[in-house]
Amino acid sequence: MRFRGKSIRRKIVVLLLVPLVSLVSIWGFATYITTREAAELLDASDTLDKVGYPAEDTAQAIQNERRQILVYLADPRRSDALTRLHKQQRETDSTVSKIRSNAADSGVRSGLSHTSLARLDDLVDGLDGLHKVRSKVEDNTLTRGGAFQAYNELIDPCYTFLTSLGGLNDPELEKQSRALVGLTRAREYLAREDALMSAALAAGHMTKGDRRAFSDRVAERNLAYETNLQSLPAEERERFDKYWNGTDGRTLRSYEDAIIGAGARGATGIVDSERWEAAASTVLTDLERLGYEAGERYKQRMEPAATKVLVQAGAAGVLGFIAVLASLVISFRVGRELVRDLSTLRKQANESAGVRLPSVMRRLAAGEQIDVETEAPRLDYPPDETGQVGQALNTLQRAAVEAAVKQADMRQGVSEVFVNLARRNQVLLHRQLTLLDTMERRTEDADELADLFRLDHLTTRMRRHAEGLVILSGAAPSRQWRKPVQLMDVVRAAVAEVEDYERIEVRRLPRLAVDGSAVADLTHLIAELLENATVFSPPHTAVQVLGERVANGFTLEIHDRGLGMAADALLDANLRLAETPEFELSDTDRLGLFVVSRLAQRQGVRVSLQPSPYGGTTAVVLIPGAVLTETPARDDEREQRGTVESGAGQEPLSKRRDALTKARVPSLESSTARRVLDALDGPVELEAPLGELDGPDSGGRLFRNRKGRSTAPAPGPGSGSGPAPEQHQLADDETDPSLPSAGPGEKGSGEKAPGGKGAGERSPGSPGSP
Repeated sequence: MRFRGKSIRRKIVVLLLVPLVSLVSIWGFATYITTREAAELLDASDTLDKVGYPAEDTAQAIQNERRQILVYLADPRRSDALTRLHKQQRETDSTVSKIRSNAADSGVRSGLSHTSLARLDDLVDGLDGLHKVRSKVEDNTLTRGGAFQAYNELIDPCYTFLTSLGGLNDPELEKQSRALVGLTRAREYLAREDALMSAALAAGHMTKGDRRAFSDRVAERNLAYETNLQSLPAEERERFDKYWNGTDGRTLRSYEDAIIGAGARGATGIVDSERWEAAASTVLTDLERLGYEAGERYKQRMEPAATKVLVQAGAAGVLGFIAVLASLVISFRVGRELVRDLSTLRKQANESAGVRLPSVMRRLAAGEQIDVETEAPRLDYPPDETGQVGQALNTLQRAAVEAAVKQADMRQGVSEVFVNLARRNQVLLHRQLTLLDTMERRTEDADELADLFRLDHLTTRMRRHAEGLVILSGAAPSRQWRKPVQLMDVVRAAVAEVEDYERIEVRRLPRLAVDGSAVADLTHLIAELLENATVFSPPHTAVQVLGERVANGFTLEIHDRGLGMAADALLDANLRLAETPEFELSDTDRLGLFVVSRLAQRQGVRVSLQPSPYGGTTAVVLIPGAVLTETPARDDEREQRGTVESGAGQEPLSKRRDALTKARVPSLESSTARRVLDALDGPVELEAPLGELDGPDSGGRLFRNRKGRSTAPAPGPGSGSGPAPEQHQLADDETDPSLPSAGPGEKGSGEKAPGGKGAGERSPGSPGSP
């Protein structure tokens, strides 16, 4: 029997039920044995009346018939011999029919043991041979010795059966029962003496064989009385001793001694047939009476013993029943307490593992402060084994909560270190961008201006990577805009933060504006996706950006022509983008996914990856309508701003473009520079946020103002064409030069240009990871 997987309640019930069932079985068996013993003692009297005494009567009747048969065979001419024989045979038949009837009684048979029942059947079956013996006698085919032996064989089963009736469990009564049967068998030995002597007297002589048999029977009778009388109570012994020492007993014994001493020839002259028959029949009758009286007194002695056994059986049964009830109650209480303790322990363990610890982990992940004593209080348990297990679980729970709190504190500290380092890098990068802006305005050489623009572009990417560290640390970016910004300008700013911006083709987008609070996050998100598209696609292919309105906002699709992603990798990446899991240090190759997921969650943007129709991967960005606003058409205004006026004496944009085009920059061919400047042609009206670095409206603009002489070169691939006129109304002292440049993309968007960084197969790694 296997109990693996079963409930603890069922196991405890089985554990307690097995000894209880065993105890009840033993109690029932003991009660049955004791009750059966008492019942046997009580039924012994009825058994003696129905089969015991009838068996003895049958033996005595056959004894009398045996005597008459031997007398008849000794002297067939005797006138009354045959008459007396037939009379005795009728008496024998009457007793035999009685024993047969009682032996067939089912009630009598059910009260007998197997041994007694078998011997009773042997007795009844043996009586069937009585008629055969009689027939042989009547046909004179049976001698006197043969008849004597045949009747002895009919009588012996009676005493064998009477001996089996003494199989009682009381040792004293058992011994007395056997002694009484032995006295009855001693009477049989006397009856055999009488039969032999009566036949000898009828024949007028005794053979040597008859004398030897007579002597043996006398010795057997004396031995039987001496042996069995010792097992009877003293009063019983006194009765038998008194009788044998009386007149009748002494007379018979004197005849026996004289016959044995006279020899075979003189035995018949010691006593005549009348005196012998009188003496022998008197003793036999008296011994029968003494045996019957002893049997009755034996039955009277059995009743108190049976009552005592019944009392003992009742007491044992009651005490056993009380013990069973007590065991049942104690087992039930102990099992219930054990199940209750284990159930409480299980409930506490499940609550700790399924409710408290996950709640603590969620609250710690949310940045809440956790009190260990409140979340994992010290519980009191009893000093038993169950209590020790509960105490161990409580200690384990406290250790887990303390470890989680320490880990959260450590992660918070690490995040603060990252934020601090990123903020410092942002300050330095802002100062570097300011310095580059000054150098760009001061230089007159077209080659140097192109290098400065390239350096400016790299610095802008470094600022995005530093901002990614801030996002990984759980903090919000410091750049903020107060006013909505055109969606097209946001996309251009994101393009400007990508290394291979020349490969990106941006289709015309509807005139929609993005709320200022979402500009920085959306720009960073799009830049990460664009960089991932350029890195994991061949360098000679283009990355297309297009979008359209949908029911719930605006979708922006980014198509690349790379090798695509496997189905399981694509599913894993989409799950990470949708679930925004907690950042783990083991996911260093997936930083971009985490940054995109965190930014999308903050602004309610939905990002998903799917196979591209070009064989690569398409990133679909669903921008909710809550962060978008409609803007009026400004085509005329854009045409009027074909030339940027940043101050008195600035040169037209066409001259600055020509200066950059004529310069022979090794890294940028003329066609590439021309495409970039064409993309930057036109006004860029992204307003920079104001305020401190860590405030919600930190200073800087998405596209920085270019202040300088009118002869300054035109902006390169990483710069916008210039701020809107209203932006130049800000005084020079309104922006702290020490603060970082705000927008992630102060550059315009370049059209597709050949060349760029080599591409490899796309992996689920982070897009544009630092």
